[in-house]
Amino acid sequence: MRIEIVQLENMRSHVKSTVPFARGFNCLVGGLGCGKSSILFAIDFALFGEPLGRSFDYLLREGADSAKVTVQFAHNGNTYTLSRGLRKRGKGIGQDPDQLKLFEGERLISSSKSEAVAEQVKAVTGLDKELFREIVWVRQEHLKELLNAQPRDRQKRLDELFGLSDYETAWSSISAYQRDYEGERRAYEKDADITGMDRLGSEYNRTAEQFTLLEVELEDLTGKLAQAKKTLEEAETKLKRLEEVKTQNEELRRKEARMAANVSSVRDALSSLSRKVASEKTSAEDMRQRLAAMGKQLGSYNAELAEAGLPPDQPLEALKRQMAVFDDQISKVRGELEAAAKNMETDQKRMASLSAESLCPLCLQGLSDEYKNDLMRRIEDENNQRRSLISQLQQDVEKLRQVRQKASAALSNVQLFTPRIEDAKARAGDEENALAELNKELADKQRLEEELHAQLDLVRAEISQFDVSALEDAKATWKQSLELHSRIMSELQLKQNRKEDLARILNEMRERIDHAQQKIERMQKISRSLEILSSIRDAYRSIQPKLRGEFVKVLRNFTQQVLDGLASDEGPMLNINVDETYTPYVVSEGNVEREVSNLSGGERTLLAFAYRLGLGQLIMQSRTGHGLSMLLLDEPTESLGSEDGSIDRLAEAISRFKAVEQTIAVTHSEPFAEKAEHVIRLEKEAGESRVSVER
Repeated sequence: MRIEIVQLENMRSHVKSTVPFARGFNCLVGGLGCGKSSILFAIDFALFGEPLGRSFDYLLREGADSAKVTVQFAHNGNTYTLSRGLRKRGKGIGQDPDQLKLFEGERLISSSKSEAVAEQVKAVTGLDKELFREIVWVRQEHLKELLNAQPRDRQKRLDELFGLSDYETAWSSISAYQRDYEGERRAYEKDADITGMDRLGSEYNRTAEQFTLLEVELEDLTGKLAQAKKTLEEAETKLKRLEEVKTQNEELRRKEARMAANVSSVRDALSSLSRKVASEKTSAEDMRQRLAAMGKQLGSYNAELAEAGLPPDQPLEALKRQMAVFDDQISKVRGELEAAAKNMETDQKRMASLSAESLCPLCLQGLSDEYKNDLMRRIEDENNQRRSLISQLQQDVEKLRQVRQKASAALSNVQLFTPRIEDAKARAGDEENALAELNKELADKQRLEEELHAQLDLVRAEISQFDVSALEDAKATWKQSLELHSRIMSELQLKQNRKEDLARILNEMRERIDHAQQKIERMQKISRSLEILSSIRDAYRSIQPKLRGEFVKVLRNFTQQVLDGLASDEGPMLNINVDETYTPYVVSEGNVEREVSNLSGGERTLLAFAYRLGLGQLIMQSRTGHGLSMLLLDEPTESLGSEDGSIDRLAEAISRFKAVEQTIAVTHSEPFAEKAEHVIRLEKEAGESRVSVER
C-alpha cells in the first residue's frame, strides 16, 4: 500500500490542504503546532473511522461544524480513493455517512457504513486498525514503548500480534474441553444403561417373546371376532326385519282402528244422509204441489186477461203497454164525448139565439122564418144525433173502463204470482238439485263403505299373518350374539391394550438400548477425542516455543540488519541478541550481554527504531503474507542529536531501507529532513496550516 494524496478540510489546523506523497522517503517538516501530525491522524481516521480516544474532538477544527478527509492510495497496481467526514450534532461529533465512500478507480465499491468500508479496506490492503496503529504508524513517544515494557508484558503483546497467543488460548480452551470430556466419560462409565446393558438385552428378548405370543392370540381372537360380528350382524338384520314387520303390524292395527272408525263414521253419515234424502223428498213433493196450485191460479188470471182482450202469453212489459193502450182508448173516447157535448151545447145556444132574434149566429144577418125553421130543425137533428153518439160513447167508456179494471186486476195478480212462481220454481230446482246431490253423496258413501269394508278385511288378514314368537326368538338370538361379540371384543381389547403396553415397553427398552449404545459410542468417541486433544495440547504446548524461537531468531536478524544500516563508517554501532520474551540485549565484543536501559538516549532511540522496523516486517509477513510496505513515523528523532551524527545516520538508514516502499516521517529537524527524497513543508499562518512541496 502506498499513499498518493491526502486532502484535509477543517481537520485540526488545516482549513483546506492537499498533501501529495511519493514512493520512498517522504518527510513532513515544520515547527511545533503547524499541523504535521494532523496529517497522520487524518490518514488513520480515513482508513478506519474510529477515534483514538473517546471522541473526535481532537480532529474537528475549532469553530467548524463539519470536516472531511480524502486519501488516495495505490495497491497491487490499482488506485483507490477513500473519503470520510465528520459532522457536529448538538454537543457531540460523529461521522457523516453521506461523506463515506470508497472507490476503486471510478467505481464505487463501498459506502455509508463504516464497518463495511473498514472490512473492504482490510480485504484490499490486509491492514486492520490494530496492525496499522501498532506496526505501520509509530506515534510520537511510542517508539520506545515496547522496548521499555516488562518482559512478560512484551511477550504477551507480541505473541498476540504474531498470533502465537492463539496457541495459548487454544491450549487453555482444550484443557477445559478435556475436563468436560473426562467428566462426561466418568459419568458414562457409571451410567446405569451402560452397566446394565446385558440385563436390559435379556429383558428385551423376554418381552419380545411375550409380544409375539400375544400377536398370535390376537390374530385368533380377531378371527373369532369377525365370525361373532358376522353372526351378530345376521341376527341384527333378522331382528331388524322382524321389528320392522312388528312396526308395520302395529301400524296396520292402528290403520284397522282408523278404518273401523271410518266405517262407523260412514255408517253414521249414511244414516244421516238417508234422513236428509227422505226429508228432501218430502220438501220437494210439497214444492211441486205448491207449484201446481200456483200454476192453476195463474191460469185463471191468464183467462181473465184473455177475456179482457189481452194475450196471456205475452211478457209483463207487453201487457203493461197494452194497459196503456186501454188508457189511450178511454181518453180518446172521453175526448170525443166532451167534443160532442160541447158541440151540442153550442148548437143549443144557436137555437136559443135564433128563437129570440131571427139572426144568423155566424154573420148576424136576419133570416127568414122558413130558413130559420129549417136551420133550427137541422140543428135539432144534429143534436139528436149527438145525443145518440154521447150515449154510445158513454157506454163505450164504461165498457172500456170495466175491461181495463178487470185487465188491471188480472195483470196485478199475474205480476204478483209470476215472481212467486219463479221463486217457487227456483226453490223447486234447488230442492231437486239438493236431492240429487244427496242421492249422489249417499251413493258415494255407500260405495265408500263397501271399499272400507274390503280394505278392513285385507288389513285384518295381514294382521293375522304376524307371528310374535318369531320376533321373540330373534331377540333371544341377537342377545346371545351380542353377548358373545362383546365378550370377544372385551377380551380382544384387553389383549390389544396389553400389546400396546408391551409395544410401548419394547419401544422404551429399544430406545434405552439405542440410547445406551449411543452413550457407549459417545464414550468411545470421547476416549478417542481425549487422546486427540491430549496430543493437540502437547503439540500446541511444544509448537508455541518453537514458533516463538523462530520469530525471535528472524526478529534478531531483521533488527540487526537495520542497526547495521544505521552504523557509521567506523563499524557496527551495536550487536544485539533477543531472548524468548522478545527482549533485546546488547552484546559486547567480549560476548557479554547488557540491558538496553544502560544505553544512551540516542542509542536507545536508534535501537527502538530498528526493533520496531524488524517487528513490523516480521508481523506483517506473518499476518498478511507480505512485508511492511508503508511506515509512518511521528518525530522519530527524539533523544537524537546532530553533533554525534545520529540524526543523519537514522535519516540515511531510512532512505537506504528499500524494503519499505513508502516512509512518511514527521519531524521538526531540518538535518533529518535534508536526507529525505521528498520534502513537504508545513507552516502556520493566522492559525491555519499552509502546505508547500519543496522537492
